[in-house]
Amino acid sequence: MTEIRYNEEHMWLKSDEYGMIVVGISDYAQEQLGDIVYVEVADVGREITRDEEIAIIESVKTTSEISAPLSGTVHEINVELAERPEIINESPLDAGWLLRVEPTDIDEMSDLMDEDAYKEFVESEA
Repeated sequence: MTEIRYNEEHMWLKSDEYGMIVVGISDYAQEQLGDIVYVEVADVGREITRDEEIAIIESVKTTSEISAPLSGTVHEINVELAERPEIINESPLDAGWLLRVEPTDIDEMSDLMDEDAYKEFVESEA
């Protein structure tokens, strides 16, 4: 599955070529946050459970706690964000990813939205 999926907290997920799940925040979320100035993510090797806090993103407007969209083990974090958190604003669906997770239950992704459903969800919130 290389298709991008979204949850209602504006997180995106997609599988990489190694079976890991790459996680980030949506373009809509980064627009709502404004200029991002600091990012802290869970440590590599940490076991995470769906809906548990995995990151903190600070912007010029607010500080947001980011919850895990699925359960698993943190396999890799985007170390570039420590020096350049604005990457999330510049490329939220690519270079601005937060972390890679080795999922413990890939079925947790089955109830997430595809791109069309997510667009409808965002429009309904506006």
